[in-house]
Amino acid sequence: MISAITILLYYVLLVPIGALLGFPWTWITGDVTFLYRFSMWIAASGLRMGGIRVQAEGYENIPRGEACIFMANHVSNLDPPMFMPLIPGRSAVFLKKTLMKIPFLGIAMRMADFVPVERRGNREDAKESIDNAAKVLASGVHLTAFPEGTRSRTGKLLPFKKGPFYLAQQTGAPIVPVSIYGTETMMRKGSLQVFPGIAHVYFHPAIRAADFATREELIFAVRESIASGLPEWMRG
Repeated sequence: MISAITILLYYVLLVPIGALLGFPWTWITGDVTFLYRFSMWIAASGLRMGGIRVQAEGYENIPRGEACIFMANHVSNLDPPMFMPLIPGRSAVFLKKTLMKIPFLGIAMRMADFVPVERRGNREDAKESIDNAAKVLASGVHLTAFPEGTRSRTGKLLPFKKGPFYLAQQTGAPIVPVSIYGTETMMRKGSLQVFPGIAHVYFHPAIRAADFATREELIFAVRESIASGLPEWMRG
């Protein structure tokens, strides 16, 4: 529990400072880069304060000069603050619409073009999210998606949602599959306890939608790539 309290207190202290510095600068310059980088630094350093270390591999597999869709498995609430600071450049992310209501963070996420998703939305809501995500990619910003749509309670891969793959087909943006493990024991779904440890992240070679005849084949290829970097018991 000490790790959880340490991380929480660190964020409570640093997030308002980030807002006080980053918001005016972003409003004046129209450039969210400083706010984004400072936020990612807060996220990463807060986890380090809580005893969480990260081992990342496969950076050479990330295409240069292209906006990519990073697709990762999702096993813990620690995944976004652990994983996103590792992505070169700036990345938006699909996230639950309700998270946009969090003080300070909600404003920052809107400034960074994060894409809200209505968890139980209809077809029109889904189309709006995909269209907004396509605009983000067209602006040169990466996009991060957790295609399972929720955290896995057991750590094993869940079925993938189709939305992010439709986006890849629509935009032609390369998909970078990402394997994450270790965080499933640091903060389990439904628990507020955080345990120190090592989180492992692997960026796999990019996959392009144009190389597959159907969306199902694309989903299978991405799932197989992510699974290949996980311990066998997590592959589902």
